Amino acid sequence: MSKPTLYIVIPCYNEQAVLPLTAPMFLEKLTALIDAGRIAEDSRILFVNDGSKDDTWNIIKELAARDAHYTGIAQSRNRGHQNAVLAGLMEAREKCDVTISIDCDGQDDIDAMDAMLDAYADGCEIVYGVRSKRDTDTFFKRATAEGYYRLLNRMGVEVVFNHADYRLVSARALKEFANFREVNLFLRGMFPLVGFKSTSVYYERKERLAGESHYPLSKMLLLAFDGITSLSIKPIRLITAFGLIVMALSFIGILWAIIMSIAGRTVSGWTSLTCLICFFGGTTLSAIGVVGEYVGKAYIEAKARPRYIISERTEEQEEK
Repeated sequence: MSKPTLYIVIPCYNEQAVLPLTAPMFLEKLTALIDAGRIAEDSRILFVNDGSKDDTWNIIKELAARDAHYTGIAQSRNRGHQNAVLAGLMEAREKCDVTISIDCDGQDDIDAMDAMLDAYADGCEIVYGVRSKRDTDTFFKRATAEGYYRLLNRMGVEVVFNHADYRLVSARALKEFANFREVNLFLRGMFPLVGFKSTSVYYERKERLAGESHYPLSKMLLLAFDGITSLSIKPIRLITAFGLIVMALSFIGILWAIIMSIAGRTVSGWTSLTCLICFFGGTTLSAIGVVGEYVGKAYIEAKARPRYIISERTEEQEEK
């Protein structure tokens, strides 16, 4: 069996502080795998610059000029982490046999790539990198993150518990994944839909080597909401069920009101009326908001705008 060509896909956004530290680590790992005969010599480290405002792209170009194992592409503007990962995977799929996507910050254990390649050699087309524990997280982040994965599963979104975007995907799986045309991306929930033989590799996540996280709580919540509304219609079904329950209770209330009126025991008052108006007004607006989110996503999908636009490649710089 011939050695597979591996592309390590690394999205980067304003990573000038951490990139000089982690790039040599990725190269050392790639070289070790090549020397061990695990992967082919033409394997590469593919950086995806996601519209960085700092010196990230210049650093990537310098790395590519220094060593042929580095390569990079730049998006025309910032389009978000998920689109950056997708751009790298689609760029690599025609050039390699297998890809591994990993973040630039050095938190994910690069030695887990060995186990991923073992699983690939055993016939797995997708291998998920899964955190074995969350000791480096605060209690709040750990509780909310684990609750988030449980909520996704209950909402009908098929995700691997404690898996983010550290995964191995074969070129065969990527070929089929390219048929998924969604504009609203939630990759960790989309790859399980591809099928094929898959497994998980467990590792311990470390502290970020330098710089600041680009995923604060607000972005995490937005990603969570995108994941649910992009891959599940269960929220709408829950609204429907809740509406039926409220309608049944309202019908009982109407009967009670009629009976009290006939019996002449009605008492005028504004408290109960105010409570009912607030309750039904709030639930109605919430329901409209959820339905509107789905309508908005359908509107964006119908436009079929490109999910990413590549403005530069390091190979083009070398040709000049």
